[in-house]
Amino acid sequence: MFDLQTFAEKFANLVWGTPLVTLLLGGGLFFFVASKAAPYRYMGHGLAVLLGRYDTPDAAGEVSHRQALATALSNTMGLGNIAGVALAIVAGGPGAVFWMWVSAIVGIATKFFTCSLGVMYRGRDSLGTLQGGPMYVIREALPKPFYGLAVLFSLAGLIGTLPIFQANQLTALIEGATFGDAAPAWASLLIGTCLAAVVGVVIFGGLPRVANVAVAMLPTMVAVYLLMTLWVVANNLSAVPGILVAIIREALSPSAVGGGFLGVLLIGISRGAFSNEAGVGTEVMAHGAAKTNEPIREGMLATLGPVFDTLIVCTCTAVVILLAGDWREPRELSGINLTAYAFQSEMGTVGLVLLGLVALILSMTTMFAGWYFGAKCFGFLAGARWQRWFRWFFVLSVIFGATVSIDVVFNLISACYGLMAIPTMVSSILLAPQVLAASRDYFASLSGNLKAPDT
Repeated sequence: MFDLQTFAEKFANLVWGTPLVTLLLGGGLFFFVASKAAPYRYMGHGLAVLLGRYDTPDAAGEVSHRQALATALSNTMGLGNIAGVALAIVAGGPGAVFWMWVSAIVGIATKFFTCSLGVMYRGRDSLGTLQGGPMYVIREALPKPFYGLAVLFSLAGLIGTLPIFQANQLTALIEGATFGDAAPAWASLLIGTCLAAVVGVVIFGGLPRVANVAVAMLPTMVAVYLLMTLWVVANNLSAVPGILVAIIREALSPSAVGGGFLGVLLIGISRGAFSNEAGVGTEVMAHGAAKTNEPIREGMLATLGPVFDTLIVCTCTAVVILLAGDWREPRELSGINLTAYAFQSEMGTVGLVLLGLVALILSMTTMFAGWYFGAKCFGFLAGARWQRWFRWFFVLSVIFGATVSIDVVFNLISACYGLMAIPTMVSSILLAPQVLAASRDYFASLSGNLKAPDT
């Protein structure tokens, strides 16, 4: 008899093996060395782009720089940062957090290359609309034998961008807050249907509405989450150094939870990729829609993503969970329920309510952004005129995600993320010389105190 949970687990373990982790880490290190750390040295320029100094409203594209980053962050800075970190700690112990940090640090260079290429090699869909994304980069820049990679990315993206993880964890949080441990069988279906209705209202308005919602809601919720974390840290300040030491010690310990050194590394890198999506390719679709004709400028903006979502927000989640006590004690808890347990332990009911609000907003913005990415994958495969029908499939998947187990949805999404990363990283490594050539000219203009032209 077919067991979906067992299949999903084996599928994820197969994809997230040593070869894929080597591709992500090795590729990121290659980008770092090849660029001579330029994405790190010029990160201040990325902040200037975010603040609107280099906006060019008349350039090709659909959204502004800020909206492009907000859309990308909406897909990453969601429950992957709140529930995904908890799953990583349960599976790999505190040491998994260290490898999430590593994935973010090398991910800065990866995002610079992948997102620069997303603008450099935009292509036209079947209706003639300009589009960005790894599938278009592969189609426009690589020889025809590589076209299969574009198809692989799009097929994996149809599942990887679905909102089933967000719907599942948000439903679990609402059920826990409303019914405790005695949620009736119909609760998940009702909650999932309500979430699907809200998602439908927003995504039927198209990308501009999604981007506007993300820009309006995301910064406030992140600020609230940071303040919650600071409150917990301030009340446990003496314990913080010990937590940080434990993270590093467990990351390098051969007897660490999660299968020793290699097991913790694999868990941390896979969860890190789930959090910041560096090298996965969804971020390329978001930044490829920016109103700019300057690829390197958009690449520099994209480098801010791993800093915000993994180095800052994921670290907040990890520290709170580890400060709350023995994370192995509530063994029946996993995902967002473990994070909720931690905040409630430290802040009482106020912490639980605030976490619920943050989780609601972040998960909803993630679902909104996921529709845009999935629709682009569907349009690439089936033709742009059909992609509007993907909205219905996407909305129905919210209900599916709300009614199945966390292990099924997380493993399915994680495995598809891994499959998406293969064509994204391979194409970016092959096309790295083009990015290096363009970046030399762009950074030279910045060094000469000139405003790099948007031509």
